[in-house]
Amino acid sequence: MRYYLVAGEASGDLHGANLMKALKAEDAKADFRYYGGNKMLAEGGILDKHYSEMAFMGFTEVLLNLRTIFKNLKACKAAILAYKPDVLILIDFPGFNLKIAEFAKANGIKVCYYISPKVWAWNQKRVLKIKRIVDKLFCILPFEVDFYKSWGMEVDYVGNPLLDEIAQFTPDMEFRKKYHLEGDVIALLPGSRKQEIERLLPDMLSVTQSFPGYRFVVAAAPSFDEAYYKQFIKSDNVTLVFAQTYNLLHVAKAAIVASGTATLETALFHVPQVVVYRGGAISVAIARALVKIRFISLVNLIMDRAVVTELIQNDCNTTNITNVLKEILSGVERTQMLSDYKELSAKMGTAGASGRTAKLILNYLATFTPRLYQKKEISDE
Repeated sequence: MRYYLVAGEASGDLHGANLMKALKAEDAKADFRYYGGNKMLAEGGILDKHYSEMAFMGFTEVLLNLRTIFKNLKACKAAILAYKPDVLILIDFPGFNLKIAEFAKANGIKVCYYISPKVWAWNQKRVLKIKRIVDKLFCILPFEVDFYKSWGMEVDYVGNPLLDEIAQFTPDMEFRKKYHLEGDVIALLPGSRKQEIERLLPDMLSVTQSFPGYRFVVAAAPSFDEAYYKQFIKSDNVTLVFAQTYNLLHVAKAAIVASGTATLETALFHVPQVVVYRGGAISVAIARALVKIRFISLVNLIMDRAVVTELIQNDCNTTNITNVLKEILSGVERTQMLSDYKELSAKMGTAGASGRTAKLILNYLATFTPRLYQKKEISDE
């Protein structure tokens, strides 16, 4: 079967790669083309565009890059028509992917959406459009099912794909030695987009002088080189590692984390954290007027209470980050957060999201074209 996938950021690349792996396990003739990244490329198929050319953060940044976005949309539509997929699989990235879904639906292509758009955050009436243009919707956050059902839309909760990735992770026991990490480690996760790195990493690094006994380690995105990150680093107690986020979280005592998927990953590794966010002034003003949620971090959203401290805009400063970091390195706040993390893990369920999603996609398609794919035989070896 022919699958066209669209992922527009680092997290989507990760989840797309795991889904491709699961689809290959079910479909012996699986063939892929996609917008994605290096992880998806490692699973085979043809990469039409890398997510590093697509990810723009915030309302203002999107407006400033409209020409590039429209160019990417046009190219994606042309690639889909040329490939003639049996199904289009969209992964998160709703600003782009909902437009692609509408196009595909108009051209008679089946549309599956993995990692549902977060319409519960703002402009909830977009659910009505999603009902019209998406054939199957797969949710990865427990509370999303009830939200969509309240709008009369049947969806599937498949679990969270981060659990799959973490379950597959094997710690590198030489990690500390390899990077000369002695003593306690504080992880810095500034995100994978240029805009968020440049807004958040200086704030994160500004606290290093207040913790001379700790080693701060920056989780660097592979789409940037060492020289790019070095321009921000002024202290001797800072180390840079590329594509080692899980090994870093495995050894970290605490973390400073950019709002996004990484907050949930950090919690699932049971690392106490402070969440930070800075956006463009106009983007944040618009968001505050439109957004209908109390929290920005996935940890707090899932738990529906303030488990981790969120420092947003002007609150994201050296003094506040330092104070919160001191609290979560020891004492009552640390103990409480670790206890809350256990409850969070129970809410999230078990690994297997990618496999469940692959089976649901193929079962759905089989109702229309039962002979389109050949399931792989299980070897006795």
